[in-house]
Amino acid sequence: MFMGEYTHSIDAKGRVILPADFRQELGVSFIITKGLDGSLFLFPQAAWDEFAAKLRTLSIADPNARAFARFFIAGARTLECDKQGRFLVPANLRAYANIGLKQDVILTGADARIEVWDKEKWLRYAGEVDPNITEISTQLAGYGITI
Repeated sequence: MFMGEYTHSIDAKGRVILPADFRQELGVSFIITKGLDGSLFLFPQAAWDEFAAKLRTLSIADPNARAFARFFIAGARTLECDKQGRFLVPANLRAYANIGLKQDVILTGADARIEVWDKEKWLRYAGEVDPNITEISTQLAGYGITI
């Protein structure tokens, strides 16, 4: 399980240091793709395989299902960290997530995946969600999630 929040800078070549706490669980080879809310998702290979299998169960006759699967699969790339623990964020994914070179990013643990956010976007998002977490938790009680 990935947990925690880390701030790192993306360097002039588009590389980000993967926090040491995430490296072993993520594995040598991992998947990066577009994420939700303007973030990027990093998946260990096994978690990606499980997610991709679920996408394959969607009906290709359903335009929303096709769009959903394309969104994640078309942007996906297999990556590895270099000897310094850095991974290269592809240019198309940096553009999608509005991540510029020499800019701070936030890496957050999100259970089976890691999310990569533009720092300012993350702070805005957290500022919107945090004050509403009680209301959100009440709505999720309908799914059987209670604290």
